[in-house]
Amino acid sequence: MRTWPAPAKLNLFLHITGRRADGYHTLQTVFQFLDYADELSYVVTDDGLITRAVPVAGVSEDQDLTLRAARLLKQSCGVTQGVRIQLTKRLPLGGGLGGGSSDAATTLLALNELWGTQLAVSELAALGLKLGADVPVFVHGQAAWAEGVGEILTPVAPDEAWYLVVVPPAPVSTARVFAEFELTRYSPPLTIRDFHEGRGLRNDLEASVRNRYPEVDRAMRWLSEFGEPRMSGSGGCVFLKVVDAERGRQILERTPKPFTGFVARGLNRHPLSAGAATVHLGA
Repeated sequence: MRTWPAPAKLNLFLHITGRRADGYHTLQTVFQFLDYADELSYVVTDDGLITRAVPVAGVSEDQDLTLRAARLLKQSCGVTQGVRIQLTKRLPLGGGLGGGSSDAATTLLALNELWGTQLAVSELAALGLKLGADVPVFVHGQAAWAEGVGEILTPVAPDEAWYLVVVPPAPVSTARVFAEFELTRYSPPLTIRDFHEGRGLRNDLEASVRNRYPEVDRAMRWLSEFGEPRMSGSGGCVFLKVVDAERGRQILERTPKPFTGFVARGLNRHPLSAGAATVHLGA
């Protein structure tokens, strides 16, 4: 049976630039994929049902974005077939690595092929936006400068560096973080040139998350002994750029309990994109 990767992403920085009338915050960020992924497989059925092969710990069927993505594509295209989805979860829940969004995007891409719905990437991305603001970047499959609520994408090609990612035992609720986001002033807009020159880059949500989640704060303080860590997205995973995989593994071996983590390389192309590198599905 074919397996389909759903890679992690990092937000190499995250600035909150304002708030829309509908309550959603506008932002600027750069998304880059990692060669570390969830793994999905799909069995097309003739009964029209969309089901999970096995439960996913911590994710109810109502919350499961793979099921929601499959239902959305089925409804939008009038598909009569069903599918049984098996998800092997490696990306931590509430980690800011985009696991649920990536799973949804991979499901759209896979079923577009397996069901023969033949939607263009732009059409799949538009469906993905209904599931979450991060889904389109995974569908488009290229590292991107993102604006709006994360859906306005401009392709970029940052250094495909090695990263150590530390996972605190503290799943963070993105909705809660944004709902409780305390901000005295919004960040001024940057340019892509500012990003490439490393000017003013930070994660505007970091202070708020560290105040509310002590384990994230502890992980940041520990990683600061080895460089300048940054939190990805709304947390709680934090990452550190390292010179190579060996250096990342050396630091990982010293990671104090109860933290876990992994070493991965940045990817500017999604592994399902033509010519992209293969992701590591192991630990």
